[in-house]
Amino acid sequence: MLKVFHYRLYPTKAQKKELNKTLELCRWTYNETLAIRKNAWESEQKRISYYDSKKMIPIWKKDKPELKEVHSQVLQEVVKRVDLAFQAFFRRVKSGEKPGYPRFKGYDRYDSITYTQSGFSLDFNMLSLSKIGDIKIKLHRPVEGEIKRLNVRKMPTGKWFASFLVETELPLILQKTGLSIGVDVGISSFLTLSDGQHVPNPRFFVNEEKNLAKAQRKLSKAEKGTALRKKALKVVQHVHERITNKRNDFAQKVSLNLVKAYDLITFEDLNVKGMIQNHCLAKHIADVAWNQLITLTTYKAEWAGKHVELVNPYNTSQMCSGCGQIVQKDLSERIHNCPFCGLILDRDHNAAINILRLGLQSLRIPDRCPSFQ
Repeated sequence: MLKVFHYRLYPTKAQKKELNKTLELCRWTYNETLAIRKNAWESEQKRISYYDSKKMIPIWKKDKPELKEVHSQVLQEVVKRVDLAFQAFFRRVKSGEKPGYPRFKGYDRYDSITYTQSGFSLDFNMLSLSKIGDIKIKLHRPVEGEIKRLNVRKMPTGKWFASFLVETELPLILQKTGLSIGVDVGISSFLTLSDGQHVPNPRFFVNEEKNLAKAQRKLSKAEKGTALRKKALKVVQHVHERITNKRNDFAQKVSLNLVKAYDLITFEDLNVKGMIQNHCLAKHIADVAWNQLITLTTYKAEWAGKHVELVNPYNTSQMCSGCGQIVQKDLSERIHNCPFCGLILDRDHNAAINILRLGLQSLRIPDRCPSFQ
C-alpha cells in the first residue's frame, strides 16, 4: 500500500534562497514547456508528447546554464506536470465539461519540487537534497516503508514541508467490531450516525471569519509594494493556514474514530461541486469539507481491512426509514414525521438509517443481520 508521511523542514536562510531559486527555475521550465506545446498546436496543429518535451531540457540548459543547478529528475517532473494538465484538460473535454486551458504560472505561483527516484536521502534529523544541501527535518514519527518519491513544498506562510510517498505492507491494526453504520453529513451537525449519535459542526471558517475580515481590510488599505503590505498579507495567510490545519485535524480524528468503531461505514455519494453552486450555502458546505472526511475514512478503512461504501443520495432524506414511504419536506423541516406509520425522528437520523440500509443492500447483506441491529 502507498502512504504519505509529512514533516516540517527548517532550512537556513541560504538554503531558503536556494530552494526559492529552484522553484523559480521550475516555474520557468513549466511555462516554457506549456508555451512550446501551445504554439505547436496553434501554428501547426501538432501535438507535442511528454517525451518530446523532455528532450528539450538539455537544449534549454545550453541557453540557460542555471538550469544545471536543478536536479535533472526535478525538471523532468515539471514537464510531467504539464503533460498531466493536458491529460486532465482533454479528459474533461471528452466528458462534455467546460474545462479551463492549462495556464502559465505567475511569479510565486509555483510552490513545490518533486524528486522521483534519486537526488535525496534521509539520515536521522537531516534531509539531503541534491544541489541544495542538508536541511534540518523534524521527524516526529518514523518513516515506515520504502520511499518512492519526495515532494518539498513551500506554504504561503513561508513554512517548508517534506512529503514522502512510501510503499508499505504494514496494515493499520484495528480490532474488528462486526458493526455497520450509516453516516449522514450535514451543516447543522457535522455528521449524524444511524444509531442516533451526532457530531457537532465546529464551523472553523465561520468562527475565524471576523479575524480574517479584519486582516483583509488591513491588507486592502496597505499600499502595494510596501513592507506593510507584505506584513498584512502574511497575517491573512496565517489565518487561512490556521483554518486549514484545524479542519484537517478534526477530519483526521473523526475518520479514525469511525474506522475504529465500525467495520462497514456508508456515506452518500454527494455531488459537492454542484451543491456549492447554491450561493446561500456555499460557504458552509465548503467549511465542512465532506469530501475530505470521506477520503480520509476510505483510506484508513482500507489500511485496517474494513470497508467504506458510497450510495446514491436520492430520496435518503425524504424516505421514511420505518415504512419506506416518501414523505416530502423542505430543508427547513428538521423533524421527520411520517403520516403513514407515525414515525417521528430527527431528519438527519432518518436519512442515516436509510443510508445504512442502502449500503447493506449494495453489499447484499440482509437488513436484519446482527451488525444492523
